Amino acid sequence: MDGDRRATLERAAARLRRLDWYPRPVSIRGVRLAVTPWLFRLPWFRRFDGYATHVVLFFRDDAAAGNEDLVTHELCHAWQMQHHPLGMPLSYLFRGYERNRYELEARRAVLETRPGLD
Repeated sequence: MDGDRRATLERAAARLRRLDWYPRPVSIRGVRLAVTPWLFRLPWFRRFDGYATHVVLFFRDDAAAGNEDLVTHELCHAWQMQHHPLGMPLSYLFRGYERNRYELEARRAVLETRPGLD
């Protein structure tokens, strides 16, 4: 991962560490950012600009990977999976996307940690 992406990831982690939503702060150990345009051409992923797994945050393009708000949102999902490794991803199957607790929480994390809101 290049220096700019690492810096964006570290800023996103610092933002999430201001929140006390889980017993342990977010860890970025082993987490990396990947730009994978081909992934976002697949039907399920077309509507997204970013997608999180436990250790890889995927982005549609370089602009998305450099968007600190989007990286914070996706890193929040990784943080959620650090605490609920099965329940978080499976929740999308049972609760859907728009009103999913974890999705709403990631959106809220971005809003509550935006620079200048301290």
